[in-house]
Amino acid sequence: MKASLIKLFDLKLTKLSAELSLYADEKLLWKTPKSINNSGGNLCLHLIGNLNHYIGGVHGKSGYIRQRDEEFIIKGISVKELQQEIETVRKMVSQTINNLSNADFEAIYPINVFGSEMTTTYFLIHLTGHLNYHLGQINYHRRLVC
Repeated sequence: MKASLIKLFDLKLTKLSAELSLYADEKLLWKTPKSINNSGGNLCLHLIGNLNHYIGGVHGKSGYIRQRDEEFIIKGISVKELQQEIETVRKMVSQTINNLSNADFEAIYPINVFGSEMTTTYFLIHLTGHLNYHLGQINYHRRLVC
């Protein structure tokens, strides 16, 4: 389980970084056409905040304090800076998951996120799906604005 989760997060975060490189112009990363609520850049910030909070803050004890609203307000961060943040998150996710014990995976996740208890394994699997969902939105956004 541990190796599979690390591999999935690594694969999707690497793809996220690569996706940002495909924008024809960095300014387009922050564009929000009428039919789209969130820019690719803001979705990227949301994913970084989400993983920093739910994996780094909760299980990694990083002290990360999430500013979720800011993830959708901040604009103009360069692709290079976002890619550096993604790489930092990728390493943190790998290290944190690697440090979890079998008992940690089977334990109830410390935060009641969806209104009912779930295991850490269940929630980590959910987080891979969340990452993949928004990665698809970023891909669509890029193709729409470029």
